[in-house]
Amino acid sequence: MGGWIRWGGAVFFAVLVAVFAYLKTPVPPAFDKKAAIDAAAAFDARIIRDGYGVPHIYGDRDADVAFGLAYAHAEDDWATIEDVLFFSRGTLAQRKGKSAAIPDYLIAALGIKQAIDEKYETDLSPEARAIAEAYAAGINFYCAEEKRRCARGAAPVTGKDIVAGFTSRTPFFYGLDQQLTEIFDGNVELAETAKQTREAFLRVPRGYETGSNAMAVAPSRSADGHTRLMVNSHQPFEGPVAWYEARVKSGEGWDMIGGLFPGAPLILHGAGPDLGWAFTVNKPDLVDVYALEVDNAKNPKRYKFDGGWRDLEIRKVKFRVKLFGPLSLPVTRKAIKSVHGPVFVTDNGVFAVSYAGEGDIRTLEQWYRMNRASDYTEWRDALSMLAIPSFNVVYADGDGIIAYYYNAALPVRAADIDWSQAQPGSDPALLWRGTRTLNEVPQVVMPRSGYVVNANHPPFAASAREDNPKIEDFPPHYGIDGRTTNRGLRIQALYGTDKSITAEEFVRYKFDNRYAEGSRLIAMINEILERADETGFADEIALLRGWDGAVTPDSRAAPLAVLTAQKARGDLLNDVNIKEPDYVEALRKTSAELRAAYGRVDPTWGEVVRLSRGDQSLVVAGGPDTLRAIYPQGDLSEGPLKAVAGDSYILYADWSGPGNVDIRTIHQFGTATLDQTSPHYADQAPIFAEERWKTPPMALEDLLTEATADYRPGQTR
Repeated sequence: MGGWIRWGGAVFFAVLVAVFAYLKTPVPPAFDKKAAIDAAAAFDARIIRDGYGVPHIYGDRDADVAFGLAYAHAEDDWATIEDVLFFSRGTLAQRKGKSAAIPDYLIAALGIKQAIDEKYETDLSPEARAIAEAYAAGINFYCAEEKRRCARGAAPVTGKDIVAGFTSRTPFFYGLDQQLTEIFDGNVELAETAKQTREAFLRVPRGYETGSNAMAVAPSRSADGHTRLMVNSHQPFEGPVAWYEARVKSGEGWDMIGGLFPGAPLILHGAGPDLGWAFTVNKPDLVDVYALEVDNAKNPKRYKFDGGWRDLEIRKVKFRVKLFGPLSLPVTRKAIKSVHGPVFVTDNGVFAVSYAGEGDIRTLEQWYRMNRASDYTEWRDALSMLAIPSFNVVYADGDGIIAYYYNAALPVRAADIDWSQAQPGSDPALLWRGTRTLNEVPQVVMPRSGYVVNANHPPFAASAREDNPKIEDFPPHYGIDGRTTNRGLRIQALYGTDKSITAEEFVRYKFDNRYAEGSRLIAMINEILERADETGFADEIALLRGWDGAVTPDSRAAPLAVLTAQKARGDLLNDVNIKEPDYVEALRKTSAELRAAYGRVDPTWGEVVRLSRGDQSLVVAGGPDTLRAIYPQGDLSEGPLKAVAGDSYILYADWSGPGNVDIRTIHQFGTATLDQTSPHYADQAPIFAEERWKTPPMALEDLLTEATADYRPGQTR
């Protein structure tokens, strides 16, 4: 018996060792720190941090500046950049576990790495590759400089890693994740994980979308003859798509200040001496779904197309999912592709997806050209690449030119088809036939009215009525989103009715915190008031009846109105999937929560919603879908709601003539994204809450008078 026990114990131990060996996460290749330090010597970037800690990066070459930008940003937000790198490689689940498995699979299924490997040398210019590789060198130097500064496997970083960061994220801004959710609808597990892709890819809080405002006025509409631009993106306050501010200036002519995301080696939107631009999210129809007829619904190898059978392209993709400690589960899945694009096998059928930007790795190239443009012609030439597949864009420059583009890489596809439904994948007439040009999208250039605006509303209200694109000129299969926003109504009511806008008015209108008469929230209140007798809430009805529609810190009606609207219509107040919201029931719930938390139904907005950062808790005006956008989140039973998204980095540019620009900016928190001990962790929060600005020093001599640091990474300090 003893022998059997010893034999059984040995077998069990052997099995345990085998299981451990199978699950043990492989050790990544060694990082040659000396090589990274030696490579850094080829770059000479001077980083000067201003009084708010914002890095101003100088260098003789663009590549020097990109190197310095990587190093400065890593100092302030390395943990987020590190996550972005693992995500871009499709290896985030190995660090984060099951929650990141779907993104890792999609990175592989969409063929992003393969496209970059195939096209990196051919589709990107030497100059763009130099930017990506210099930025990678800056990160590598940061990791090599100190032990255990970066996670094992984060470095070495390559230029291809930087390109992947752009290529992998842009489709999720225009809604690829939403289309994937519809594909998996009915398969509960897959549908739920598909819903999480936006949160996993962009780390946008559940229930929120990215939004934005952008406004520009030409000299003809300014009281003083100036050209003005407002860059006002609405993003989460934290995470991979939270804004970071930097100024870049090279001896080769690159000169901009603006916002960028972790891992981006360029200014994504902002301004320079000559020109600037602002992006807002749009939602054109850039995704089509095809139902495939296959040989085997569970394990397809062939599909019907053009009267015959074709082989599916099938690859095995492997990734690992963290379990605990040094252990991770190796996972193997199939990545399938058809002539239409990636293929997904579901309980409801086998579907292929065509989406804008598939296989296009030139996003960094386009942004680099926009950064380097010296006038409108060069900037528009860059925009015409359509390698950035979506976003509204508003442009302004010192020559007095303003413009709006409904930027969208619209596919050339069959007309008179209901593309909102899955189409038969066997019909070759339904195959995408390229991309339409920039000339074919809605746009307004140098309007006679002298202004262009966008607040995620349709392009047919981008300017004055006589200057707007005509909706009948753009067929339904373009899929232009027709939803309006409260911001879209208010932006026209303010900028669109004032024919001589002063500098003070241009800024004040941006911070407007009211709901328009035609907005969904006011429509909700009107319906509640019509049903007042059935609510049984006299105090609540009196509050709503007397409200002026403004979300100010001292407003006692705003909490009841706004929180009721969010319960009924979603956090953005424009959830089109809610067919018949029950406003009275939402009012009842909100009233109960306010009374339980505050002992009354009318606490002020400043009591209910706070801008919180470190040990600061600040009152702030604005609400969901107001021009002064503030999106709260939390549980009132646990304390005031926390502002988590909305107005974040804002830039205001004022040109009095060519090359003569006054720039002001503000960030909701500060430059030090993660370091709570830094004086710049929350030093801008009070200014942001008070709707004031800081003026970044654009001249070197001015910068040096307030500099808090001045150094050259990789060189002798």
